[in-house]
Amino acid sequence: MIRALLLLALLLLAPAAAARAAEPQALPAVGSGVVKEVVSGDMLVLADGRIVKLAGIQAPKINAGRSRPFRWPLADEAKKALETLALGRTVTLHVGGVRQDRHDRIPAQVIRDDGLWLQGELLGLGWARVYASADLAALGEALYARESAARAARLGIWSQPFFAVRDPEGLGHDYDTFQVIEGRVLAAAAAKGQIFLNFGPDWRTDFTIRVPRRAVRTFRQLHGDPAQLQGRSIRVRGWVYRHNGPEIELVHPEQLERLEPAPAAPPPTPAR
Repeated sequence: MIRALLLLALLLLAPAAAARAAEPQALPAVGSGVVKEVVSGDMLVLADGRIVKLAGIQAPKINAGRSRPFRWPLADEAKKALETLALGRTVTLHVGGVRQDRHDRIPAQVIRDDGLWLQGELLGLGWARVYASADLAALGEALYARESAARAARLGIWSQPFFAVRDPEGLGHDYDTFQVIEGRVLAAAAAKGQIFLNFGPDWRTDFTIRVPRRAVRTFRQLHGDPAQLQGRSIRVRGWVYRHNGPEIELVHPEQLERLEPAPAAPPPTPAR
């Protein structure tokens, strides 16, 4: 009973915390329209033909996988949830990054005519998880707060083992899949202009996070010296690829969440 009440409090407080953290309406508006079709749990089509990708989230995919396409669990349920929220409604699009992706879609934060933020609602109901994008820097705290509440309450996708947060060990069978992983950084190093965060003693076989050269500057702006992450628990999300062992390429610094505060600096030594 106490656990249920605590989870209910988390769900009630998450939207308020998200609103204080950032407002998607503060991003530039790029138009509005009526939703005529829902393609999946995170994609819709407006009456004028524009295709909109709900930026910053990832719903279960209907046709997923880079080399071995398959249908993710609860894909139909996630699509139905977005249909219930958006079909036939007027929505406004707010863009914080690119205004059109390589698939000719508009990646946008989507606000319903009554002010409902579709991304926040889908995360809070457990029908999507956070997916790093160009506008996540402004809204990351709000998005992660909603996801965390739904995950704690095991709502929607979080009731399925397929979407469970994974341990760095045993990822060898998960190549070409999107995963959320929690673990402790064993070693942090910079080499050839890149940053490597290793989670095991053998970087040739163990899980690694690699920050490519083009992302090093933004990574340091958000997370500071990578050496400060050594020994700390983190959560990271992304597609798992084989590069030596399993690896996630961290292009957006918001893909990484620090799960514990940095150790306090030792007090100054009194002068003699």
